[in-house]
Amino acid sequence: MEFASTEALLLWIFFLILISAFFSGSETGMMRVNRYRLKSIANSDDKKSKSAKRVQRLLEKPDRLLGLILIGNNFVNILAATMAAIVAERLWGTPGVFIASLGLTFIVLIFAELTPKTLAALYPEDFAYPTSVLLKPLLKLLYPFVWLINSIANWILSLFGVKLSDADDEKLDADELRAIVTEASPMIPTRHQKMLLNILNLERSTIEDIMVPRKEINGINLQDSWEEIITALKNCQHTRIIVFDGEIDNPKGILHARDLVNLVTSDKLTREILIKAISDVYYVPEGTPLHTQLLNFQRKKERIGAVVDEYGDIQGLVTLEDILEEIVGEFTTDLAAAQEEIKKQPDGSILIDCSINVREVNKSLNWSLPTDGPKTINGLITEFLEFLPEEGYGFRLHGYPMVVTSVDEHKLDWVRVFPKLYEV
Repeated sequence: MEFASTEALLLWIFFLILISAFFSGSETGMMRVNRYRLKSIANSDDKKSKSAKRVQRLLEKPDRLLGLILIGNNFVNILAATMAAIVAERLWGTPGVFIASLGLTFIVLIFAELTPKTLAALYPEDFAYPTSVLLKPLLKLLYPFVWLINSIANWILSLFGVKLSDADDEKLDADELRAIVTEASPMIPTRHQKMLLNILNLERSTIEDIMVPRKEINGINLQDSWEEIITALKNCQHTRIIVFDGEIDNPKGILHARDLVNLVTSDKLTREILIKAISDVYYVPEGTPLHTQLLNFQRKKERIGAVVDEYGDIQGLVTLEDILEEIVGEFTTDLAAAQEEIKKQPDGSILIDCSINVREVNKSLNWSLPTDGPKTINGLITEFLEFLPEEGYGFRLHGYPMVVTSVDEHKLDWVRVFPKLYEV
Protein backbone atom coordinates (compact mmCIF):
# COMPACT_ATOMS: atom_id res chain seq x y z
CA MET A 1 0.00 0.00 0.00
CA GLU A 2 2.88 2.33 -0.74
CA PHE A 3 0.70 4.16 -3.26
CA ALA A 4 -1.78 5.27 -0.52
CA SER A 5 -1.01 8.29 1.58
CA THR A 6 -0.99 8.12 5.36
CA GLU A 7 -4.05 10.37 5.53
CA ALA A 8 -5.95 8.08 3.16
CA LEU A 9 -5.01 5.01 5.21
CA LEU A 10 -6.17 6.68 8.43
CA LEU A 11 -9.45 7.53 6.72
CA TRP A 12 -9.84 3.91 5.60
CA ILE A 13 -9.09 2.64 9.13
CA PHE A 14 -11.80 4.91 10.50
CA PHE A 15 -14.22 3.65 7.84
CA LEU A 16 -13.34 0.00 8.55
CA ILE A 17 -13.92 0.49 12.30
CA LEU A 18 -17.40 1.82 11.49
CA ILE A 19 -18.07 -1.28 9.38
CA SER A 20 -16.80 -3.48 12.22
CA ALA A 21 -19.15 -1.71 14.61
CA PHE A 22 -21.98 -2.35 12.14
CA PHE A 23 -21.30 -6.11 12.07
CA SER A 24 -20.83 -6.30 15.85
CA GLY A 25 -24.05 -4.43 16.57
CA SER A 26 -26.02 -6.40 13.98
CA GLU A 27 -24.80 -9.69 15.45
CA THR A 28 -25.99 -8.83 18.97
CA GLY A 29 -29.18 -7.16 17.75
CA MET A 30 -30.15 -10.13 15.58
CA MET A 31 -29.44 -12.71 18.26
CA ARG A 32 -31.00 -10.62 21.05
CA VAL A 33 -34.26 -9.74 19.31
CA ASN A 34 -37.37 -11.31 20.84
CA ARG A 35 -38.45 -14.05 18.42
CA TYR A 36 -42.03 -14.12 19.67
CA ARG A 37 -42.50 -10.36 19.47
CA LEU A 38 -40.88 -10.52 16.03
CA LYS A 39 -43.38 -13.15 14.91
CA SER A 40 -46.26 -11.08 16.28
CA ILE A 41 -45.14 -7.93 14.44
CA ALA A 42 -44.49 -9.87 11.22
CA ASN A 43 -48.06 -11.23 11.24
CA SER A 44 -49.65 -7.87 12.03
CA ASP A 45 -50.47 -4.77 9.98
CA ASP A 46 -47.79 -2.81 11.78
CA LYS A 47 -45.60 -0.56 9.63
CA LYS A 48 -42.62 -2.56 10.91
CA SER A 49 -44.03 -5.84 9.65
CA LYS A 50 -41.96 -5.77 6.44
CA SER A 51 -38.72 -5.30 8.39
CA ALA A 52 -39.79 -7.94 10.90
CA LYS A 53 -40.40 -10.46 8.11
CA ARG A 54 -36.97 -9.70 6.66
CA VAL A 55 -35.30 -10.28 10.04
CA GLN A 56 -37.38 -13.42 10.52
CA ARG A 57 -36.14 -14.87 7.22
CA LEU A 58 -32.52 -14.14 8.14
CA LEU A 59 -32.97 -15.83 11.51
CA GLU A 60 -34.42 -18.98 9.93
CA LYS A 61 -30.80 -20.00 9.24
CA PRO A 62 -28.85 -18.50 12.16
CA ASP A 63 -25.67 -20.38 11.20
CA ARG A 64 -25.62 -18.66 7.81
CA LEU A 65 -26.31 -15.28 9.36
CA LEU A 66 -23.54 -15.71 11.92
CA GLY A 67 -21.19 -16.94 9.20
CA LEU A 68 -21.83 -13.81 7.13
CA ILE A 69 -21.37 -11.47 10.09
CA LEU A 70 -18.18 -13.15 11.28
CA ILE A 71 -16.68 -13.19 7.78
CA GLY A 72 -17.36 -9.47 7.37
CA ASN A 73 -16.26 -8.57 10.89
CA ASN A 74 -13.00 -10.50 10.80
CA PHE A 75 -12.15 -9.30 7.30
CA VAL A 76 -12.50 -5.59 8.15
CA ASN A 77 -10.70 -6.01 11.48
CA ILE A 78 -7.73 -7.75 9.87
CA LEU A 79 -7.66 -5.21 7.05
CA ALA A 80 -7.78 -2.35 9.58
CA ALA A 81 -4.95 -3.94 11.58
CA THR A 82 -2.84 -4.26 8.43
CA MET A 83 -3.37 -0.62 7.50
CA ALA A 84 -2.70 0.51 11.06
CA ALA A 85 0.61 -1.39 11.05
CA ILE A 86 1.63 0.33 7.80
CA VAL A 87 0.77 3.78 9.16
CA ALA A 88 2.56 3.13 12.47
CA GLU A 89 5.68 1.85 10.70
CA ARG A 90 5.77 4.99 8.57
CA LEU A 91 5.49 7.22 11.62
CA TRP A 92 7.56 5.37 14.25
CA GLY A 93 9.43 2.65 12.44
CA THR A 94 9.48 -1.00 13.54
CA PRO A 95 8.41 -0.30 17.16
CA GLY A 96 5.34 1.40 15.71
CA VAL A 97 3.88 -1.98 14.70
CA PHE A 98 3.63 -2.97 18.37
CA ILE A 99 2.17 0.43 19.26
CA ALA A 100 -0.40 0.09 16.47
CA SER A 101 -1.45 -3.35 17.73
CA LEU A 102 -2.07 -2.03 21.24
CA GLY A 103 -3.80 1.11 20.09
CA LEU A 104 -6.01 -0.58 17.52
CA THR A 105 -6.97 -3.31 20.00
CA PHE A 106 -8.17 -0.65 22.43
CA ILE A 107 -10.05 1.25 19.72
CA VAL A 108 -11.71 -1.87 18.30
CA LEU A 109 -12.76 -3.13 21.74
CA ILE A 110 -14.32 0.19 22.72
CA PHE A 111 -15.75 1.54 19.48
CA ALA A 112 -16.26 -1.57 17.32
CA GLU A 113 -17.21 -4.20 19.92
CA LEU A 114 -18.31 -3.12 23.39
CA THR A 115 -20.21 0.07 22.54
CA PRO A 116 -22.25 -1.22 19.56
CA LYS A 117 -22.95 -4.56 21.21
CA THR A 118 -24.14 -2.91 24.43
CA LEU A 119 -26.45 -0.59 22.49
CA ALA A 120 -27.73 -3.52 20.42
CA ALA A 121 -28.40 -5.55 23.56
CA LEU A 122 -30.42 -2.66 25.00
CA TYR A 123 -32.28 -1.87 21.76
CA PRO A 124 -32.19 -5.06 19.66
CA GLU A 125 -35.04 -4.16 17.32
CA ASP A 126 -33.55 -0.74 16.54
CA PHE A 127 -30.42 -2.54 15.35
CA ALA A 128 -31.95 -5.64 13.78
CA TYR A 129 -34.45 -3.90 11.49
CA PRO A 130 -32.09 -1.43 9.73
CA THR A 131 -29.08 -3.75 9.59
CA SER A 132 -31.18 -6.45 7.94
CA VAL A 133 -31.51 -4.15 4.90
CA LEU A 134 -27.77 -4.61 4.21
CA LEU A 135 -27.32 -8.10 5.59
CA LYS A 136 -29.87 -9.67 3.25
CA PRO A 137 -28.15 -8.65 -0.04
CA LEU A 138 -24.72 -9.30 1.51
CA LEU A 139 -25.79 -12.85 2.29
CA LYS A 140 -26.75 -13.41 -1.34
CA LEU A 141 -23.52 -11.85 -2.57
CA LEU A 142 -21.21 -13.77 -0.25
CA TYR A 143 -23.27 -16.96 -0.10
CA PRO A 144 -20.53 -19.23 -1.60
CA PHE A 145 -18.05 -18.14 1.07
CA VAL A 146 -20.66 -18.40 3.82
CA TRP A 147 -21.66 -21.90 2.64
CA LEU A 148 -18.02 -23.03 2.58
CA ILE A 149 -17.25 -21.69 6.06
CA ASN A 150 -20.46 -23.14 7.52
CA SER A 151 -19.85 -26.53 5.90
CA ILE A 152 -16.39 -26.74 7.44
CA ALA A 153 -17.66 -25.59 10.86
CA ASN A 154 -20.63 -28.03 10.79
CA TRP A 155 -18.31 -30.88 9.82
CA ILE A 156 -16.05 -30.11 12.78
CA LEU A 157 -19.10 -29.97 15.08
CA SER A 158 -20.32 -33.31 13.73
CA LEU A 159 -17.05 -34.88 14.89
CA PHE A 160 -18.16 -34.04 18.44
CA GLY A 161 -21.67 -35.37 17.86
CA VAL A 162 -23.29 -31.94 17.50
CA LYS A 163 -25.94 -31.53 14.80
CA LEU A 164 -27.97 -28.49 13.74
CA SER A 165 -31.10 -30.65 13.89
CA ASP A 166 -30.60 -30.93 17.66
CA ALA A 167 -31.84 -27.35 18.11
CA ASP A 168 -35.22 -27.09 19.90
CA ASP A 169 -36.47 -24.34 17.57
CA GLU A 170 -37.05 -21.93 20.46
CA LYS A 171 -39.88 -24.01 21.92
CA LEU A 172 -40.83 -23.14 25.48
CA ASP A 173 -41.83 -25.49 28.28
CA ALA A 174 -44.25 -24.65 31.08
CA ASP A 175 -41.54 -23.41 33.47
CA GLU A 176 -40.16 -21.03 30.83
CA LEU A 177 -43.66 -19.72 30.13
CA ARG A 178 -44.12 -19.09 33.85
CA ALA A 179 -40.87 -17.12 33.90
CA ILE A 180 -41.98 -15.05 30.90
CA VAL A 181 -45.36 -14.25 32.47
CA THR A 182 -43.69 -13.32 35.76
CA GLU A 183 -41.08 -11.10 34.13
CA ALA A 184 -43.75 -9.42 32.00
CA SER A 185 -45.77 -8.44 35.09
CA PRO A 186 -45.41 -4.65 34.55
CA MET A 187 -47.02 -5.12 31.14
CA ILE A 188 -49.85 -7.36 32.38
CA PRO A 189 -52.40 -6.49 35.10
CA THR A 190 -51.76 -8.42 38.31
CA ARG A 191 -55.10 -10.23 38.15
CA HIS A 192 -54.49 -11.35 34.56
CA GLN A 193 -50.96 -12.44 35.45
CA LYS A 194 -52.27 -14.61 38.29
CA MET A 195 -54.85 -16.18 35.97
CA LEU A 196 -52.19 -17.03 33.38
CA LEU A 197 -49.95 -18.56 36.04
CA ASN A 198 -52.90 -20.51 37.48
CA ILE A 199 -53.63 -21.96 34.04
CA LEU A 200 -50.02 -23.13 33.75
CA ASN A 201 -50.18 -24.56 37.27
CA LEU A 202 -53.21 -26.76 36.48
CA GLU A 203 -50.91 -29.54 35.29
CA ARG A 204 -49.26 -29.65 38.73
CA SER A 205 -52.50 -30.43 40.58
CA THR A 206 -54.96 -33.31 40.48
CA ILE A 207 -58.66 -33.46 41.22
CA GLU A 208 -57.87 -34.86 44.68
CA ASP A 209 -56.48 -31.42 45.55
CA ILE A 210 -59.77 -29.62 44.94
CA MET A 211 -62.55 -32.22 45.25
CA VAL A 212 -65.22 -32.14 47.95
CA PRO A 213 -64.22 -35.04 50.28
CA ARG A 214 -66.54 -37.97 50.67
CA LYS A 215 -67.63 -37.07 54.19
CA GLU A 216 -68.59 -33.53 53.12
CA ILE A 217 -70.78 -34.60 50.21
CA ASN A 218 -74.35 -33.38 50.59
CA GLY A 219 -76.67 -35.60 48.58
CA ILE A 220 -80.18 -37.02 48.44
CA ASN A 221 -80.67 -40.43 50.03
CA LEU A 222 -83.64 -42.17 48.44
CA GLN A 223 -84.13 -44.19 51.63
CA ASP A 224 -84.87 -41.01 53.60
CA SER A 225 -88.43 -39.96 54.22
CA TRP A 226 -90.07 -37.75 51.62
CA GLU A 227 -90.13 -34.82 54.06
CA GLU A 228 -86.36 -35.13 54.58
CA ILE A 229 -85.78 -35.23 50.80
CA ILE A 230 -87.88 -32.09 50.26
CA THR A 231 -86.02 -30.30 53.07
CA ALA A 232 -82.67 -31.28 51.56
CA LEU A 233 -83.76 -29.94 48.16
CA LYS A 234 -84.95 -26.64 49.64
CA ASN A 235 -81.72 -26.15 51.60
CA CYS A 236 -79.39 -27.28 48.82
CA GLN A 237 -76.79 -24.62 47.96
CA HIS A 238 -75.75 -26.28 44.72
CA THR A 239 -77.58 -26.59 41.41
CA ARG A 240 -76.43 -30.18 40.96
CA ILE A 241 -76.66 -32.79 43.70
CA ILE A 242 -75.84 -36.49 43.83
CA VAL A 243 -78.63 -38.97 44.52
CA PHE A 244 -77.82 -42.30 46.17
CA ASP A 245 -79.66 -45.26 47.62
CA GLY A 246 -78.66 -46.00 51.20
CA GLU A 247 -74.98 -45.08 50.95
CA ILE A 248 -72.82 -42.84 48.79
CA ASP A 249 -71.15 -45.82 47.07
CA ASN A 250 -74.53 -46.76 45.57
CA PRO A 251 -75.21 -43.64 43.46
CA LYS A 252 -78.30 -43.47 41.29
CA GLY A 253 -77.41 -40.32 39.42
CA ILE A 254 -77.07 -36.55 39.45
CA LEU A 255 -80.08 -34.31 40.01
CA HIS A 256 -80.28 -30.82 38.53
CA ALA A 257 -82.12 -29.09 41.35
CA ARG A 258 -82.98 -26.09 39.17
CA ASP A 259 -85.24 -28.30 37.02
CA LEU A 260 -87.35 -29.13 40.07
CA VAL A 261 -87.44 -25.79 41.88
CA ASN A 262 -90.90 -24.86 40.60
CA LEU A 263 -92.32 -28.26 41.53
CA VAL A 264 -90.78 -28.06 45.01
CA THR A 265 -92.23 -24.61 45.73
CA SER A 266 -95.68 -25.65 44.45
CA ASP A 267 -95.65 -28.98 46.32
CA LYS A 268 -96.18 -30.88 43.06
CA LEU A 269 -92.95 -32.86 43.23
CA THR A 270 -93.31 -36.61 43.74
CA ARG A 271 -90.77 -39.36 44.27
CA GLU A 272 -91.48 -40.71 40.79
CA ILE A 273 -90.84 -37.34 39.12
CA LEU A 274 -87.63 -36.93 41.10
CA ILE A 275 -86.32 -40.34 40.03
CA LYS A 276 -87.14 -39.61 36.37
CA ALA A 277 -85.21 -36.31 36.58
CA ILE A 278 -82.00 -38.07 37.63
CA SER A 279 -79.24 -38.20 35.01
CA ASP A 280 -76.34 -40.66 34.87
CA VAL A 281 -73.31 -40.18 37.09
CA TYR A 282 -70.12 -39.09 35.37
CA TYR A 283 -67.16 -40.85 37.02
CA VAL A 284 -63.67 -39.39 37.26
CA PRO A 285 -60.61 -41.50 38.19
CA GLU A 286 -58.65 -40.14 41.13
CA GLY A 287 -55.27 -38.70 40.21
CA THR A 288 -56.55 -37.04 37.02
CA PRO A 289 -54.63 -33.77 36.40
CA LEU A 290 -56.79 -30.65 36.51
CA HIS A 291 -55.97 -29.52 32.98
CA THR A 292 -56.95 -32.95 31.66
CA GLN A 293 -60.22 -32.97 33.60
CA LEU A 294 -61.08 -29.47 32.40
CA LEU A 295 -60.85 -30.71 28.81
CA ASN A 296 -62.81 -33.86 29.74
CA PHE A 297 -65.63 -31.76 31.19
CA GLN A 298 -65.74 -29.76 27.98
CA ARG A 299 -65.63 -32.84 25.76
CA LYS A 300 -68.28 -34.75 27.72
CA LYS A 301 -70.48 -31.66 28.25
CA GLU A 302 -70.49 -32.38 31.99
CA ARG A 303 -70.21 -30.05 34.98
CA ILE A 304 -69.86 -32.47 37.89
CA GLY A 305 -68.16 -35.82 38.39
CA ALA A 306 -67.87 -38.43 41.11
CA VAL A 307 -64.23 -39.14 41.95
CA VAL A 308 -63.59 -42.87 42.32
CA ASP A 309 -60.54 -44.87 43.39
CA GLU A 310 -59.19 -48.03 41.79
CA TYR A 311 -61.87 -50.11 43.53
CA GLY A 312 -64.72 -47.95 42.26
CA ASP A 313 -65.47 -46.41 45.66
CA ILE A 314 -66.49 -42.77 45.62
CA GLN A 315 -63.86 -40.54 47.24
CA GLY A 316 -65.43 -37.17 46.55
CA LEU A 317 -67.07 -34.85 44.05
CA VAL A 318 -65.41 -32.45 41.62
CA THR A 319 -67.18 -29.78 39.59
CA LEU A 320 -66.29 -27.59 36.67
CA GLU A 321 -66.60 -24.58 38.98
CA ASP A 322 -63.95 -26.06 41.28
CA ILE A 323 -61.45 -26.14 38.41
CA LEU A 324 -62.40 -22.67 37.18
CA GLU A 325 -61.80 -21.35 40.70
CA GLU A 326 -58.23 -22.55 40.43
CA ILE A 327 -57.86 -20.11 37.51
CA VAL A 328 -59.97 -17.07 38.41
CA GLY A 329 -60.00 -17.38 42.21
CA GLU A 330 -62.54 -18.36 44.83
CA PHE A 331 -66.24 -17.61 44.53
CA THR A 332 -68.21 -16.04 47.37
CA THR A 333 -69.83 -19.24 48.59
CA ASP A 334 -66.49 -21.00 48.89
CA LEU A 335 -64.97 -18.06 50.73
CA ALA A 336 -67.79 -18.22 53.26
CA ALA A 337 -67.23 -21.94 53.72
CA ALA A 338 -63.50 -21.37 54.21
CA GLN A 339 -64.23 -18.77 56.90
CA GLU A 340 -66.18 -21.42 58.83
CA GLU A 341 -63.19 -23.76 58.71
CA ILE A 342 -60.53 -21.08 59.35
CA LYS A 343 -61.40 -18.83 62.29
CA LYS A 344 -59.11 -15.97 63.27
CA GLN A 345 -59.09 -15.33 67.02
CA PRO A 346 -58.76 -11.99 68.91
CA ASP A 347 -55.37 -13.01 70.31
CA GLY A 348 -53.93 -13.41 66.77
CA SER A 349 -54.12 -17.20 66.72
CA ILE A 350 -56.11 -19.14 64.12
CA LEU A 351 -58.43 -22.11 64.67
CA ILE A 352 -58.34 -24.52 61.72
CA ASP A 353 -60.71 -27.40 61.01
CA CYS A 354 -58.38 -30.33 60.37
CA SER A 355 -60.61 -31.69 57.61
CA ILE A 356 -59.90 -28.66 55.41
CA ASN A 357 -57.75 -29.08 52.32
CA VAL A 358 -54.13 -27.97 52.67
CA ARG A 359 -54.38 -25.98 49.45
CA GLU A 360 -57.35 -24.05 50.85
CA VAL A 361 -55.32 -23.12 53.93
CA ASN A 362 -52.41 -21.95 51.77
CA LYS A 363 -54.65 -19.84 49.57
CA SER A 364 -56.70 -18.35 52.42
CA LEU A 365 -53.75 -17.53 54.69
CA ASN A 366 -51.00 -17.17 52.08
CA TRP A 367 -49.00 -19.96 53.71
CA SER A 368 -46.66 -22.48 52.14
CA LEU A 369 -47.57 -25.83 53.67
CA PRO A 370 -46.51 -28.74 51.40
CA THR A 371 -49.21 -29.99 49.03
CA ASP A 372 -47.37 -32.93 47.46
CA GLY A 373 -48.34 -35.32 50.26
CA PRO A 374 -51.53 -35.60 52.35
CA LYS A 375 -54.41 -33.46 51.12
CA THR A 376 -55.89 -32.40 54.47
CA ILE A 377 -54.48 -30.73 57.57
CA ASN A 378 -55.36 -33.87 59.57
CA GLY A 379 -53.36 -36.04 57.19
CA LEU A 380 -50.46 -33.59 57.10
CA ILE A 381 -50.20 -33.49 60.90
CA THR A 382 -50.56 -37.23 61.51
CA GLU A 383 -48.01 -38.01 58.79
CA PHE A 384 -45.60 -35.50 60.33
CA LEU A 385 -46.02 -36.75 63.92
CA GLU A 386 -46.52 -40.42 62.95
CA PHE A 387 -49.15 -40.79 65.69
CA LEU A 388 -52.52 -39.31 66.65
CA PRO A 389 -51.82 -36.59 69.24
CA GLU A 390 -54.00 -35.89 72.25
CA GLU A 391 -55.84 -32.67 73.04
CA GLY A 392 -53.43 -29.96 74.22
CA TYR A 393 -50.42 -31.47 72.40
CA GLY A 394 -48.17 -28.76 70.98
CA PHE A 395 -45.76 -29.06 68.06
CA ARG A 396 -44.29 -27.09 65.17
CA LEU A 397 -45.45 -28.15 61.69
CA HIS A 398 -43.16 -26.91 58.93
CA GLY A 399 -42.34 -23.88 61.03
CA TYR A 400 -45.92 -23.15 62.18
CA PRO A 401 -46.50 -23.54 65.97
CA MET A 402 -49.70 -25.53 66.59
CA VAL A 403 -51.69 -26.90 69.52
CA VAL A 404 -54.34 -29.59 69.22
CA THR A 405 -57.62 -28.24 70.65
CA SER A 406 -60.03 -31.03 69.74
CA VAL A 407 -59.66 -34.70 68.82
CA ASP A 408 -62.28 -37.06 67.41
CA GLU A 409 -62.12 -40.83 67.94
CA HIS A 410 -59.70 -41.51 65.11
CA LYS A 411 -58.78 -38.10 63.69
CA LEU A 412 -57.93 -34.55 64.64
CA ASP A 413 -60.82 -32.13 64.78
CA TRP A 414 -59.39 -28.62 65.41
CA VAL A 415 -55.92 -27.15 65.90
CA ARG A 416 -54.86 -23.69 66.98
CA VAL A 417 -52.03 -22.05 65.04
CA PHE A 418 -49.86 -19.15 66.24
CA PRO A 419 -48.58 -17.51 63.04
CA LYS A 420 -46.91 -14.59 64.86
CA LEU A 421 -44.54 -17.01 66.55
CA TYR A 422 -43.69 -18.39 63.11
CA GLU A 423 -42.81 -14.87 61.88
CA VAL A 424 -40.47 -14.38 64.85
